Amino acid sequence: MREYLMPIVVVAAVALAGCSKSKSPEDVSRDIANAEQKANTEVTKSEEHAQSALEKSYQKVSDQEIKFNTDAAHQTYNVAVAKADGNRKVALATCESQSGDAQKACKDQAEADYNAARADARANAEMAVQQK
Repeated sequence: MREYLMPIVVVAAVALAGCSKSKSPEDVSRDIANAEQKANTEVTKSEEHAQSALEKSYQKVSDQEIKFNTDAAHQTYNVAVAKADGNRKVALATCESQSGDAQKACKDQAEADYNAARADARANAEMAVQQK
């Protein structure tokens, strides 16, 4: 039995030594070139995917920014109109202390001021939306 064991060990050692045999320089160069090409392809695909994802995210952010700016302009308009309405009410109440033509002129002025303030608020809101 020992007679057969030694040749089996020698054959196994030779077989294992053949597994770690170095490749020819041509094979190594070809393997390196293939590995570099695969790596470059993966990097390119990853960069394209990243760029696409960033563009989608940027579009979402841009859409949200536009919506925010529009909402801000609308709310600024609402505040300006509320102020104008309050000023109008105060002016009309003040006009009550007068009589006749003076009261009518005072009320007309209060209405004119109110209408001008509303027009200014609308123009400012429209300009704010257009600038964004």
